[in-house]
Amino acid sequence: MPKPTDISIKAVELYFLPIETRVPLKFGAQVVTQAVCARAKVTVADRSGRVAEGWGETPLSVAWVWPAELTWAERESRLKGFSLRLAQELAASSDSGHPMELGHRFQQHRLDALLEEENRGREASGAMPHLAALVCLSVFDLAIYDAYGRLHEQPVFDTFTEEFLSDDLGDFLEPRERFAGLRPPDFLQPRKSRLPVWHLVGGLDPLDESELTGQEPNDGYPILLRDWISRDGLRCLKVKLRGNDSAWDYERLLKVGEIGVAGGVEWLTADFNCTVTDPAYVTEILDRLLVEHPRLYGMLLYIEQPFPYDLEANRIDAHAVSARKPLFLDESAHDWHFVRLGRELGWTGVALKTCKTLTGAILSLCWARAHGMTLMVQDLTNPMLAQIPHVLLAAHAGTIMGVESNAMQFYPEASRPEAAVHPGLFQRREGVLDLSSLSGPGFGYQVERIARTLPAPAGTF
Repeated sequence: MPKPTDISIKAVELYFLPIETRVPLKFGAQVVTQAVCARAKVTVADRSGRVAEGWGETPLSVAWVWPAELTWAERESRLKGFSLRLAQELAASSDSGHPMELGHRFQQHRLDALLEEENRGREASGAMPHLAALVCLSVFDLAIYDAYGRLHEQPVFDTFTEEFLSDDLGDFLEPRERFAGLRPPDFLQPRKSRLPVWHLVGGLDPLDESELTGQEPNDGYPILLRDWISRDGLRCLKVKLRGNDSAWDYERLLKVGEIGVAGGVEWLTADFNCTVTDPAYVTEILDRLLVEHPRLYGMLLYIEQPFPYDLEANRIDAHAVSARKPLFLDESAHDWHFVRLGRELGWTGVALKTCKTLTGAILSLCWARAHGMTLMVQDLTNPMLAQIPHVLLAAHAGTIMGVESNAMQFYPEASRPEAAVHPGLFQRREGVLDLSSLSGPGFGYQVERIARTLPAPAGTF
């Protein structure tokens, strides 16, 4: 039933903010040295005509969303073009409702059609993946939530109640009888003010002096792992592995683990970057680690996405891995349907990301928690405004251990204006992020206090 709090979209502006990494970041077989963040301003109105603006931002992470043989420039250009197409489509929409209802209906009824239009006439090798389409959409999804919260003078995570949301979870999730009468607060947790933070050890990151090339930046930020651990008080390290070179992966885990132990690190996780096709690759590394280095094995909190993105096309039985360590879906977890399939295949946890839309993250969270799965919130190297909904999701999700946050490793200067207002979110001290500066309606960005000059809009609709 419609509510007086329902909103519709009145206008959309889209901006592109280019940033460069201070050191390269390796994603699978690709090396990242630059990125473009999409930032959107969405204007909404409720049924009485009251108006508010909201902001969303997401890195268009080419290497993560679209591993392909196409050039980086072509993929990035098409991501930007698709984002503009989405902005136009959303601004022309007459739909109304709560942001979750708007987001869910758009994903169910329009996104795939627009993606099919984008890919029409192209060979399969040049087709934009569904994951890329979700990332393009997420910037607007986030902005709509922020605008809704600002309009009703409520924090976003307080707007999922029956007072604001007409539909219950049974209207979004299956089996309907399991979720009928429930809403997201039945699965969310009260917001935490401090979160343990994970540091990303990239495949190209130098671990000690023997790996230095002389090309490292001299910019006042740490280079070596031990210096990051010491400066930021790190207790959690995520290790990027290759997934196609077991000797290298094993030695990398050992070396990172040994440096971590010496610095007081308590937890490790291994990210195989979707390159593994045989579970034995992972289980053999884990079994060897258990026998030869039981302390490091015990520090491994979970394993992240060893197997290829397309879960439907690669229905790999993962029970052998999850029998040893919790196994988390990441790139494959497009929405709760894929989480359900993953659970059938033996996955035990879900890595949530706001870059796949907050709508999708909340629904996946609810489905996963209702079925006994563990949660984590993973980074997309989120700088600037993109960092804020990311950490807020983790603060309400009840994760296995805090949140991953690594933009301060790869482009810390990009977030300087935001860090002046929210210092605890853009620096890691004593191994945690501090959310205490976030207050007010929406996501609590306080954009009026952030001294950032935006470029001209790439599109206004």
